[in-house]
Amino acid sequence: MATPHIESKKEDIAKIVLMPGDPLRAKFIAETFLEDYKLVNSVRNILAYTGNYKGKRVTIFSSGMGNPSMGIYSYELFHEYDVEEIIRVGSCGAFREDLGLYEVLLVENSYSVSNYLLELTGEEDKILPGDSTLNQRLEEAANQLGIQYHKGNVFCTDVFYNQVDIPQLREQYNCYATEMETFALFSNARKLHKKASAILTVSDNLITKEVTTSEEREKSFNKMIEIALESIK
Repeated sequence: MATPHIESKKEDIAKIVLMPGDPLRAKFIAETFLEDYKLVNSVRNILAYTGNYKGKRVTIFSSGMGNPSMGIYSYELFHEYDVEEIIRVGSCGAFREDLGLYEVLLVENSYSVSNYLLELTGEEDKILPGDSTLNQRLEEAANQLGIQYHKGNVFCTDVFYNQVDIPQLREQYNCYATEMETFALFSNARKLHKKASAILTVSDNLITKEVTTSEEREKSFNKMIEIALESIK
């Protein structure tokens, strides 16, 4: 089968999917961590690979950037390919001085002013939770690996260059960081009764102004990837 955006056969996609935004990060994850992997999608250069991690089958499927792109791919994976669980593995911009570059953030809730959920379901909620079962597995994996992590909410924005009120987002919504994809992912999971979560790596800090390079974002965020892979059941 195929959709307008995915060329894969149904059997090519595993029941659990890790979704980085960057197609080249998907390629890097497959080449670095998976055995017997194969390319299963390249439509519009949205790369996806299915292989085995310690004997467990998993698909790494890039989402592209922003809620609309994540919305398309995660919806089709959930609805057309019978994917049960999606874990976003991506980058975020920190709102806290104590959240340094390369540190890991487990997303508890996604807050957004996006209309994605409203258009999808008619619901007006602006805060959506990650799946508690997936988050528990991610925490257990991080603890077993000895990797330190933070837990908190994120602000999911549709405008990358938006000048947001960081103190308000921190104080009113407990937002540790900002990113652009979790709200659509969590919205699709709610509508389709699936499981979704997100574990992120700090790529820049909006308080201290520290930043990483594009190459570092592609190839140096291994801790969150290891946690996500080890959480697979």
